[in-house]
Amino acid sequence: MAPKTIKAALVDALEDLSTEDMKKFVHKLLDRREEPRVKRNRVDGKDRLDVVDVMVATFTEEPALKLALDILRDICCQNVAERLREATAGLTSKPADSGQNQESKDEHFVDKHRRALIERISNIDPILDQLLGSVIQHGAYDRIRAQLTTQDKVRELFKCLRAGPEVKDRFYTVLQEEEGYLIRDLQKQQ
Repeated sequence: MAPKTIKAALVDALEDLSTEDMKKFVHKLLDRREEPRVKRNRVDGKDRLDVVDVMVATFTEEPALKLALDILRDICCQNVAERLREATAGLTSKPADSGQNQESKDEHFVDKHRRALIERISNIDPILDQLLGSVIQHGAYDRIRAQLTTQDKVRELFKCLRAGPEVKDRFYTVLQEEEGYLIRDLQKQQ
């Protein structure tokens, strides 16, 4: 049964997170630079329901939903983010998605060449090492490294790139450094 409120959907989503992912979620929530900011003493050691209460009290429901979706994508919990987005589809005045699924006339290079990048990146390890901490966190890094083939590792990495254009820009910069020949070849094909 679908939740009747955004708040209930947020609680359900946070309940789906592992203890480690919940710690990451709270860390990202506290690490925000924009106002209003959440104070550590309001969420430290609190359960998931309390964290949602603080988010809704601080931001109101719809902005709290958008923030939760962004944080879930940042910590590579795309499945939870997608379920949350689907659960709240009819509850918001506008789509809760932060624009990542909207069509754009200027498709990002890494999106446009996703298939070729999956097939042709030859050494993913130095790319992952450079992205660790800025684009991917340790949990996602470990999940990616656990994949058996380079192609599967790149596919898993693409799940973390859904967080937005800044993340894709960073990935593109690292690709230029580590796989410059491939990037030049793909640019010639445009």
